[in-house]
Amino acid sequence: MTYNEIIDCLYDLQDKDKVVFKAKKFGIISNNSLGIYHKDLKVIAKEIGTDNQLALQLFESGIYEARLLCSKLFNPKDVTEELMEKWVKTFENWEICDSFCMGLFSKSNFALAKILEWSQREPEFEKRAAFATLASYCMADKTSDNALFEQFLSILKREAHDERLYVKKAVNWALRNIGKRNVDLNRKAIEVANDILEFESKSAQWIAKNALAELQKEGIRMSDYPRAIYRF
Repeated sequence: MTYNEIIDCLYDLQDKDKVVFKAKKFGIISNNSLGIYHKDLKVIAKEIGTDNQLALQLFESGIYEARLLCSKLFNPKDVTEELMEKWVKTFENWEICDSFCMGLFSKSNFALAKILEWSQREPEFEKRAAFATLASYCMADKTSDNALFEQFLSILKREAHDERLYVKKAVNWALRNIGKRNVDLNRKAIEVANDILEFESKSAQWIAKNALAELQKEGIRMSDYPRAIYRF
């Protein structure tokens, strides 16, 4: 499909009622949105395949759903720091933030550096990008040892005081995913969650209680990354 064909396809799928529904139901407020569900964009992306140039063109269109498509078409290994900085500053809701973080940023060569850097940013969705990338990186990286992930636990404790909805949810998400990598990190994450539970802020209380409910659940689904190294 050419750029013009894709744009025409997006306008054919336009549904303004869905724009309103996504805002009310999921808090997805976006500029220049056509009202197309993520699942429908996945079908289009699968048909197109990886195409960096086309992805960049779609992003520059300014159409919300075209930007979502960009996150699905660009090759993660070709992502540059300059592109990451350009894109992260445009995030206006959790959907587009998570789409880029999960599909591109967590699989890029700059994931770890940007997690550390963005975790200190002030804008809500730039900071969320740090923890959404970390949450996804926990599943994308199947070989790194525990020390790499343990370094992030102190950052999660530091940012647990942030009361903004989409930051605290991402901090919680990252903590839970670290705790689901293997049994040792599960114990570490539980320890950190209990530390956070001692904080007075409402966000910290929510983050800790929600994480503990999952991480201590009997029969929790857990990975074993890196494979067999930490097995008893």
